[in-house]
Amino acid sequence: MQIDMTTLVPGFNDPVHDAQRVFRALLDALARPGSIVSLDAALPANHAMRDGLAGRVPLAAFASLLALTDYSTPVFLARDDRTFGDALRFHASSALTHKRDEAAFVYIDDVSQMPSLDGFAQGEPETPEDAATLFIRVPSLTEGEPLVWRGPGIDEASTVRVAGLSREFWRERAALTAQFPCGIDCYLVAGATLIGLPRTTQVEVN
Repeated sequence: MQIDMTTLVPGFNDPVHDAQRVFRALLDALARPGSIVSLDAALPANHAMRDGLAGRVPLAAFASLLALTDYSTPVFLARDDRTFGDALRFHASSALTHKRDEAAFVYIDDVSQMPSLDGFAQGEPETPEDAATLFIRVPSLTEGEPLVWRGPGIDEASTVRVAGLSREFWRERAALTAQFPCGIDCYLVAGATLIGLPRTTQVEVN
């Protein structure tokens, strides 16, 4: 499909250095599960990118996928968004796919329509790095039912509140953690901020 240049939104101001800053922020989020990480510091002057998909795609999700994806990493967008897809294809040469199980990166726009997690790539014991990474848009990273997180990067335990995710999501994810080193890494995204949820994190659900 040809890119519609009339609706194309800007990407990074400084593609190399902005992508590096975002990548470091994403690593930090996975290293400290449950901690809220802001990408504002990584993108201090990119007002054009903030406005381009405002209200439709969180800045943190857009910037993250620009930094992480290329022609070799298929991206699955749970909601078809021509403007978002064109921006990823133009600025990052991202390869879009309609097949969930083939995607290296996934963007979930609506948690009320959350697909089953077992439909995404979870890697194999010999190649756990082939698992999908999900970016899930949520209403808030500070509200919702308090859940206890434990695992690497967390000092004993941390209570985390994230709005919008159902108990079924947490139950499905708990089942996947038992398959480590296979599994799915997630980022929970709201606006310009996100929380890392690596496959090594145990989340207690009643």
